[in-house]
Amino acid sequence: MALLEIENLVVEFQTASGPFRAVNGVSMKVHEGEVLAIVGESGSGKSVSMLAAMGLLPWTANVTADKLTFNGRDLLSMPPAERRQIIGKDIAMIFQEPVASLNPCFTVGFQIEEVLRVHLGLDKAARRKRAIELFEAVGIPDPAERLGSYPHQMSGGQCQRVMIAIAIACNPKLLIADEPTTALDVTIQKQILDLLMKLQADHGMGLIMITHNMGVVAETADRVVVQYKGRKMEEADVLTLFENPKSNYTRALLAALPDNATGDRLPTISELFVDDQMEGAAR
Repeated sequence: MALLEIENLVVEFQTASGPFRAVNGVSMKVHEGEVLAIVGESGSGKSVSMLAAMGLLPWTANVTADKLTFNGRDLLSMPPAERRQIIGKDIAMIFQEPVASLNPCFTVGFQIEEVLRVHLGLDKAARRKRAIELFEAVGIPDPAERLGSYPHQMSGGQCQRVMIAIAIACNPKLLIADEPTTALDVTIQKQILDLLMKLQADHGMGLIMITHNMGVVAETADRVVVQYKGRKMEEADVLTLFENPKSNYTRALLAALPDNATGDRLPTISELFVDDQMEGAAR
């Protein structure tokens, strides 16, 4: 049984000019212990698809699906209170902007201990002990002292590690990492990716990696879903995707990589890919 199973997911937002369809019939599965990458350019519906699965979209979003289950439980028909018990505990997400996602008014220690209080019911001493253990696990130096820091007192890389610590605090079955290395320098990117893969292997979590970095995909993923304009263009294991992509859009993504470029300038995806509206629907 799949850990997360999505069939024909549609997400529409109500706007002044009418409904806007951000996700159009996306289907995917992720199993326990598997790393699934979701790739595509900005605006392709990657993050919206996962936020819809977690129930974190605003009231303006209309979410429908033929199937949206976690561990065999229907997320769409589940009462909000029951869903809140799962989100943050069994399904956790590392958001795209760590500094913006952390509350600037509270210390990072308070924010991680709040998760432990709500989902695990730990007392104050147990929460602090667990928070220190988590900070040590994600490589934050002087963890006991760092619990008293505010987000603005930490670097971007450290804030990302705090976000990871919060996400794994309750040992989730599924971890969603939304652009976890965006805006980090290359050295920190490597450290964060290595940390995520170690945590995934140690805990046997399912891991969904949302990214537009094909190098990250090649390094981490078992399977890949390619999205464009809210539609799934292709799904394949990582080796097949790089060696024998079926979708014209996937071929355009790969051809736009610096290592694959020829000539004096990098081609744009729009130069390489002619949008066939039926391509995604046929897959």
